[in-house]
Amino acid sequence: MAYSKSGEFNQQEVQIAKVAKALGHPARIAILKLLADKASCICGDIVSELPLSQSTVSQHLKELKNAGLIKGEIDGPKVCYCIDMDFTKKAKSFFDEIFDKVNSCNC
Repeated sequence: MAYSKSGEFNQQEVQIAKVAKALGHPARIAILKLLADKASCICGDIVSELPLSQSTVSQHLKELKNAGLIKGEIDGPKVCYCIDMDFTKKAKSFFDEIFDKVNSCNC
């Protein structure tokens, strides 16, 4: 039986891996760009902007939310999504740290 060894890594490494996985699909990148352009967005608006079904968009929103990149608030029968700016700044800092180390490597 396979098991995860994510417990062997520190919290920052696990979190940045979740973010990287969430960013690993072009639809999720498109959703983030759309949310950044509009500041906030209702799920139906996202569906009308992308060539994807409602259920597919909902799955991608769920992945982005689980990674901490977006947050959603219930507004009657709708859910309004927006980028979690505090978390994305922290995630950018994590990635900057990694790529700064890679760029300074004498490889």
